[in-house]
Amino acid sequence: MFDRVIRSESLPVALFHDSSSLIWRVNPKIRAVAVRCDPADLSPSSLSLHEYMSIGLLKEAGISVPAGMVASSSEEAYAVAKQIGSKDLVVKAQVLAGGRGKGTFEGGLKGGVKIVYSPEEARDISSQMIGRKLYTKQTGEAGRICNQVFICERRYPRREYYFAITMERSYQGPVLIGSSQGGVNIEDVAAENPDAIVKEPIDIVEGIKKEQAVKVAQKMGFPAALVDEAAENMIKLYEVFIKYDASMVEINPMVEDSSGIVMCMDAKINFDSNAAYRQQKVFDMQDWSQEDPRDRQAAKADLNYIGLDGTIGCLVNGAGLAMATMDIIKLHGGTPANFLDVGGGATAQQVTEAFKLITSDRKVQAILVNIFGGIMRCDVIAQGIIMAVTDLDLKIPIVVRLQGTRVDDAKALIAASPLKILACDDLDEAAKMVVKLSEIVSLAKEAQVDITFQLPI
Repeated sequence: MFDRVIRSESLPVALFHDSSSLIWRVNPKIRAVAVRCDPADLSPSSLSLHEYMSIGLLKEAGISVPAGMVASSSEEAYAVAKQIGSKDLVVKAQVLAGGRGKGTFEGGLKGGVKIVYSPEEARDISSQMIGRKLYTKQTGEAGRICNQVFICERRYPRREYYFAITMERSYQGPVLIGSSQGGVNIEDVAAENPDAIVKEPIDIVEGIKKEQAVKVAQKMGFPAALVDEAAENMIKLYEVFIKYDASMVEINPMVEDSSGIVMCMDAKINFDSNAAYRQQKVFDMQDWSQEDPRDRQAAKADLNYIGLDGTIGCLVNGAGLAMATMDIIKLHGGTPANFLDVGGGATAQQVTEAFKLITSDRKVQAILVNIFGGIMRCDVIAQGIIMAVTDLDLKIPIVVRLQGTRVDDAKALIAASPLKILACDDLDEAAKMVVKLSEIVSLAKEAQVDITFQLPI
């Protein structure tokens, strides 16, 4: 899938970026936090739907898709297979992760996409998928639970193509992306044969034009007799993209079927969470079982949170400041455990929820709070910190750096509290301090000894 930048808005960038990560460069001398974020990795910036849901949206739009139904149990799979009425079917695990076909289930079943030839076989295969975790390259060791399977008719394509629509910053709007090489990993195609990728930017104000879709279909290699039909499907896909505030629509493969029609055999659609208020229908489909529980907790508290692999928890207001904070932690030899932006209007309760999120990660050895009070008042943050440390009975060291609106009031609140919260005015010094404290806690845990921290007099 495409590389993504972690940010408050969700515009995909760096299409076909060929590195394993994107590097944030807040300071040109600092090359610090490396993060790869995939559309299948659910995060607050984008919503991803199961395949059968995306196929349903395409069907509503009049786009040609295979006939299929979803099942939540093996017996339901049997009934669905009989209802479809074909003995040539495909059973697809509904797991929000790429590489399903090459994945492995708990229990040993190889592959999350299986061809079956009878309702009985559909029932048997489904029983080995539903209720079990599927492990793929994208899920890692954690895996993702499969609660449903999508059973659809098997089609026989003559040729397979790749088609997608996404937002691209360099074009300042949507772009159509196509390739004659479909049904394969498109990143590999882009890396090995960039000329095989067709790109056509769309003016978001004027909308898509028929001649643009026709041009893309021709360059993708559709036969002359099917160019118009392929173009019509592309136009309808663009209408879906705009109607539902999608950030990406990906069809892999779009095919020339053996019966001589153009069909979308698979669909992956990501949606911009900034449009959730007007796309309630879509966001009500969100499957939280596919997400890290912390993501749901963050969404409920209206926090921008992404878990990382480090040991130093970060609580910051503003995405740019959060990235700079993670950079400076890396500069001094530490590793950030999360990206957490509480935003400009956080309440004391939200700060408490933020601390709950941070400390739910057992790897966290210390916490750095870095707040610049502009819209956000430092005294509100201080109240939240004190409330969180008291309610959660936190034992790990907390370094707080506050600047801006009502900072003196905030410092007074912290100083008056009996809690061991280390205040520091300078960000560089705060970062050095939290890295050292994290190392001390880590060493103590390795030695299986308890430690306590005393504030200097």
